[in-house]
Amino acid sequence: MQGVWFRDSTRREAQRLGITGHAINLDNGDVEVLACGSEEALNALGAWLHQGPPLADVSAVEESPAKYQELAGFTIG
Repeated sequence: MQGVWFRDSTRREAQRLGITGHAINLDNGDVEVLACGSEEALNALGAWLHQGPPLADVSAVEESPAKYQELAGFTIG
């Protein structure tokens, strides 16, 4: 699956969960997701990311905490 579809699907799932942040392509081909929201919503998004959208081939998910940021919406790039 192309990264653009993964990022857009991630944006839609994050918006459904009330999460703000971003999903961006990195130079090495990975997709970085920064997500800010409730613990319950973040756990749900994390579980979703391990599978991804239909037809996605997720090989690995690395999670690390980040300092909370007040963000507006969820962007892709």
